[in-house]
Amino acid sequence: MGTAAPGVGRWKGENVEFVSVGGGPAGLYFAILTKLRDPDADVTVLERNAAGVTFGWGVTFSDDVLDGLYRGDPVSAAEIQRNPASWTDQVVRLGGQPPAHLGGYGFAIGRHRLLELLADRATALGVKIRYEFPVDDPAALEEFASADLVLAADGANSKLRGWHAEEFGTATDQGADYYIWLGASKVFPEFEYAFEKTEAGWVWFYAYPFDENTTTFIAECGPDTWSRLGFDTLGPAECLKTLQEIFAKHLGGKPLLIQARGEEATEPAPWTRFNWVTNRAWYHGNVVLAGDAAHTTHFSIGNGTKLAFDDVLELDRQLGAHPGDIPAALAAYQRERVAAVGARQEVARNSSRWFEQVEQFTELSPTVFSYALRTRGNASRPAPSGLGWLLHRATQLSFGRAVRSMISSSKRRQRVRKNTAEPPAHAD
Repeated sequence: MGTAAPGVGRWKGENVEFVSVGGGPAGLYFAILTKLRDPDADVTVLERNAAGVTFGWGVTFSDDVLDGLYRGDPVSAAEIQRNPASWTDQVVRLGGQPPAHLGGYGFAIGRHRLLELLADRATALGVKIRYEFPVDDPAALEEFASADLVLAADGANSKLRGWHAEEFGTATDQGADYYIWLGASKVFPEFEYAFEKTEAGWVWFYAYPFDENTTTFIAECGPDTWSRLGFDTLGPAECLKTLQEIFAKHLGGKPLLIQARGEEATEPAPWTRFNWVTNRAWYHGNVVLAGDAAHTTHFSIGNGTKLAFDDVLELDRQLGAHPGDIPAALAAYQRERVAAVGARQEVARNSSRWFEQVEQFTELSPTVFSYALRTRGNASRPAPSGLGWLLHRATQLSFGRAVRSMISSSKRRQRVRKNTAEPPAHAD
């Protein structure tokens, strides 16, 4: 697909055409925001999968994500808030030792449910969603080459970005550890980290509930452990069996679940290494990047969906602030988001490096180990100290957790009242 110069001068009521390539959270939410800002705009979302088909498990949320969604579109935000599972603690288990606690709360919603809610809202506003569209085919996308704006929201391996990688200044590299994104039929009541030592080395998981039946379950290990356990050759069934044996005491006899795509059921289980993506430029011609197509942040900080929403919220804000001048809006969007995302990517890289070096911390006590996990720092040299450490120590006591939970609950209620009382950013 070629790139045209973005429109200057045309605006509301003048057949402005916007296209989102990718029907994930960024693509659908941008379509919603665009229709709210300009109901007469021609807005299309192109999605490679069939309607109702998506891959992935739960998507995490935090208060600031919900705040942003309420500012953008209170209608879909209220629907999303009605659906998430939640937790009021983060539990850390190190081998067979007593658990440690990080406190804090969060939310999660099934990716399938999130996309369903966003698609329904977009359709109700007049957005056209074309499913089973060959988004990887340049010839198929040529019909949209003259669109005023094309949002590349087609993921970390974006083909649309890849066709102009030099202009975007795309750089990629991979993390050291291997991970696999699974589901678990055991519903964990809290966000949980668990680290288990095997003869091949340490293996760990992150787990969090997202509906009444299923938990997101991400298993991770270093490359040497991964190969010693045979994960480079095991098929899905054998991989799940091995992981279920390693984490048997955590799963309580419940099975792990895997999502296979086509022939993948007969191939090695889909372990991968994290793919870091950065771009020097976020727009070229009439194509602008958002979400994982623009940047990736390691899943251990749970910011992927948040940053995707933040991207399109800022893009929509700049389009509204520069009516009739899309190039100026794109320049302002790039300036704002590159700075904001760069800071989060640095946090994410630090987090990723901590997990890549986790074995050096496993001889610590659970309390000190969990503090190192919380800060993603070296908590043993020098010895932990300061207010953060004192708060962490207090969180290990049931009374301390109860106090934190009360404070968190109060904050949540206040934010809900504030969000539901504020007028919408756009008129329907």
